[in-house]
Amino acid sequence: MTNILEQQFCASFANQTMVDCLAANTSFSKQQLKRFMQQGAVWLQTEKQDKPSRVRRAKKTLEMTDKIFFNFNEKVLNIKITPPKLVADEVGFSVWYKPKGVLCQGSKWTDHTTINRWIENEYKFNGQSRPAIIVHRLDKATDGLILIAHNNKMVKLLTQAFSSRLITKIYQATVTGYFKDALTLDEKIDDKTAISHITPINYNQKNNTTQLKVQIETGRKHQIRRHLSQAGYAIIGDRLYGNADESSPDLQLTAVYLAMELDNVAYKFSLPDFAK
Repeated sequence: MTNILEQQFCASFANQTMVDCLAANTSFSKQQLKRFMQQGAVWLQTEKQDKPSRVRRAKKTLEMTDKIFFNFNEKVLNIKITPPKLVADEVGFSVWYKPKGVLCQGSKWTDHTTINRWIENEYKFNGQSRPAIIVHRLDKATDGLILIAHNNKMVKLLTQAFSSRLITKIYQATVTGYFKDALTLDEKIDDKTAISHITPINYNQKNNTTQLKVQIETGRKHQIRRHLSQAGYAIIGDRLYGNADESSPDLQLTAVYLAMELDNVAYKFSLPDFAK
């Protein structure tokens, strides 16, 4: 059996079901194909769509003009993640501890290793499932606190709060060397404003490492990692912006605190003991 497949095909006849179409064009059983669909490996593009979107309903009926994309990567589909842990349930949104290795965005191959899909598939709030919508992201290698919205109203509120810089986000990072003084790093990232406030917490003379508090005003991609690397203090374990390799420890960057006000209610969340 091929470990990686990328196939594109159309329905054989009008009103053919998605799972029947997949079974007719691949060597997998319908049971396997249903699992792959749930894991996000199957995409559909209709005449009304500019680009394909994931489809998970096996019994969805197809039109002859529909385009089906099947992206099979055995290794990726078999990945298992460390389960996220609920920190606080505020009904409209919840706060979670995201372990390292858990994603905030899927790929063309799958989205089953993303935190929102795990919550939707694996977690019950008082016995009930909820939609889980990501409104901000943490890197795959970063662990810590993350907000998840559960309805469109909350998505709008949280998105506005982030864009208006009304949410306080604090991280802890460990770097090699003696980081002496507090400073603000404001080098633009991808030509966009990026602001990171860095405060040293503790210097370990034996290991020659400094633990830092990092508060960010903006949320650019890899902002903390890029800013600290540009300043000459790449985070320990950073394989992308530092000198870490496969033998190095995990990225020493954790989201430890979130605070905000929504509808005149103040919220504060700190990293729980189980994640420290």
